[in-house]
Amino acid sequence: MISEQKITADRSKPFGWSDKIGYAFGDMGNNFSFTLVAAFLMIYLTNIMGIEPYIIAILFLLARLIDAFADLAVGRWLDISKLRNGNRFKPWIDIYKYPLVIFAVLLCVPWVNQLEMAWRIAYVSIVYLAWGIFYSFVNIPYGSLSAAISDNAYEKTSLSTWRTMGATCGSMIVNLAIPLIVIMNIDGAKKLNGDRFFFVVLAMGVLALIVYSLATRMTKERIKVERSEPLPLKKLFSDMCKNRALIALVVLDLVLVLNQNLNGVNMTYLFTYYFGNIEALAIALTLQSLLVFAVAPFVSYLTTNFGRRESTMVALTIAFVMFSALLVLRTNNIFLYMTLNIIGNIGFTVFYIMVWAFINDVIDNQQVITGIREVGSIYAVNSFARKAAQAIAGSFGAAVFAFIGFVPSTTGGAEQSERVITGIYYLANGIPAFCSIAAVLILAFWYPLSKKRINENIEILRKTMDN
Repeated sequence: MISEQKITADRSKPFGWSDKIGYAFGDMGNNFSFTLVAAFLMIYLTNIMGIEPYIIAILFLLARLIDAFADLAVGRWLDISKLRNGNRFKPWIDIYKYPLVIFAVLLCVPWVNQLEMAWRIAYVSIVYLAWGIFYSFVNIPYGSLSAAISDNAYEKTSLSTWRTMGATCGSMIVNLAIPLIVIMNIDGAKKLNGDRFFFVVLAMGVLALIVYSLATRMTKERIKVERSEPLPLKKLFSDMCKNRALIALVVLDLVLVLNQNLNGVNMTYLFTYYFGNIEALAIALTLQSLLVFAVAPFVSYLTTNFGRRESTMVALTIAFVMFSALLVLRTNNIFLYMTLNIIGNIGFTVFYIMVWAFINDVIDNQQVITGIREVGSIYAVNSFARKAAQAIAGSFGAAVFAFIGFVPSTTGGAEQSERVITGIYYLANGIPAFCSIAAVLILAFWYPLSKKRINENIEILRKTMDN
């Protein structure tokens, strides 16, 4: 039986600042643990736990692949579940935020490095896998929530912008705390302090619980989908294969999330070993985060006047030029490096701000093609791609560091060879150069949702709602 849907809009409370700020709080909570894991877990495991990079590569790959399938399962459960008190997505966040935070804290217990290596690896593996699964149980409902808050294209763009700003605030706090509190100058060398790392993670966990609670209380689910029967899984995926925009966005996310996740890791190692300047690392990561607030005011203008796809292509072309220049220059001038790096990251920032609106465009396009609205499942498929990219990023980064001869340590950091330091520089700039030009080509020749096409879809869905 094909599901019959009833889509209603509850407009008893108009969309407003409470929704925008509340939605921003949600991704701030996500990034209190996600940024810690994406940018700093690898250096924590090599420099505090003393685990070899190739082992970390295997762990990251397996964990992210498991997480990716967890995303698909959660997305499906979201779409077939019954509404709770008129809400589909918020109850999941309220329940699963607690185990998510608990396992984030358990992941960074420094005293585990006193165990035998086999037990150390087992502990980290189990806790890391659990953290990733519970992250799916929070992040998939949170990401899907934006499609339920509003059916207005401009308001969805606004939510995407505020989500990115919330994520940036969470990332900034983490990116400032770790270099300034956790990385210390010991006997003339920059080293991590495991105890300080643990207490920073604990503080981030408390903050996460607070902002998650604010997120669910300040937002309202207005677009409610009720169905008589779940859409058969075979038909669901068959319908998704007809959506060229979804497939292109999945590949685009693979490329750009690969860059996003490797950026924090590479910058940490680059400023620690190539420049030898941890204070500059804190400044560089903060400036990258502040780009969101510099670019955000222009996003609505760019979308309205030029379109999401068109604006992103130009921005990513600029990124390619800047990172290619850094590859050629191989500069030791930290001011020049940071200047070109920031200009290049403006291009990536445009996409990172707009990506959640891209997903909503794809969800709308799926409904136009099939007549069925499946928010959680489509968001989960896109999240599957992002997790796959995270798996590749984590395992690729760790594998490459092992290949270039990076030496792990249990005392905060070991001295590295000139070959390793040179390799770190080329990784930090070659990866974003490649990813930016690949993304431009995908948008130009594969992704079909131009400004004109999106406006046509909006009109079609508006008539459907009116009927």
